[in-house]
Amino acid sequence: MFCSIYKSSKKENTYLYINKKDDFSDIPESLMTTFGMPQFVMVLKLEGRKLALADAEKVKQALATVGYYLQIPPPVTNLLEQHKAAKAELNS
Repeated sequence: MFCSIYKSSKKENTYLYINKKDDFSDIPESLMTTFGMPQFVMVLKLEGRKLALADAEKVKQALATVGYYLQIPPPVTNLLEQHKAAKAELNS
């Protein structure tokens, strides 16, 4: 299975995987508005491929059922809160 990958012009480290290059017909209008102008990255063969921030099987399943897969960056760790929690745990 091949897919086309686009990066968001509005959201950093956000990518959209679709079945067919330049065919955004399965993408909800609200998502396209939030995503911004898609910037083509590459066409990728998913079989036998390990993806950096997404599970290739979940991508394939989403492409087959929904018609797209949206990859968003993991949440940013709040290092200050993490430090406070670790400090509080030591003081307990």
